[in-house]
Amino acid sequence: MEGRPLDDQELISRSRNGDTHAFEQLVRLHQGIALRVAYLVVRDAHEAEDVTQDAFVKAYRSLTRFRVGAPFRPWLLRIVRNEALNRIRSQKRRDRLAVRAASDWVLGDAAPSPETAVITRDQHIRLLAAVDELPDRYQAVVSYRYLLELSEKETAEILRIPRGTVKSRTARALDRLRAVLENPAEEPT
Repeated sequence: MEGRPLDDQELISRSRNGDTHAFEQLVRLHQGIALRVAYLVVRDAHEAEDVTQDAFVKAYRSLTRFRVGAPFRPWLLRIVRNEALNRIRSQKRRDRLAVRAASDWVLGDAAPSPETAVITRDQHIRLLAAVDELPDRYQAVVSYRYLLELSEKETAEILRIPRGTVKSRTARALDRLRAVLENPAEEPT
């Protein structure tokens, strides 16, 4: 049917056959979530953009190894996450980075009062700082499930762990976050 949007599988097939416009469509469809995944790992907007761009280049070069019929998004996000982790390891940038996401926080359609905006921003910063303190295995599941709103299945596919592990890690992470946020003097373990 002429004019209908192509699905991921059709775009992948065309991309494998050298259609760069098809791959550009894949990039447009998935760049937002890819950028958010990268940001959750590197915590720097410019670095996240670089990671995302490099991940798309790697994905394009790896299309011949992509399993036909498999979901594209988890495969791509795994590449993004690995690229981001590699970037951190190689550049040793695990220091605390400023949380820029808080400034982008939006509360519905109405503009919040200045007081509400400050309180909400502070709470958001505290939450993200508490997530940053979690061990990597917990940080990843919380970030994917709640900050990116991915399903358990997608989270499991990206992290290459069973869904049950996603559930248990999520529960443990939420318990730790609850304890830290209810008692700010306590540090997560």
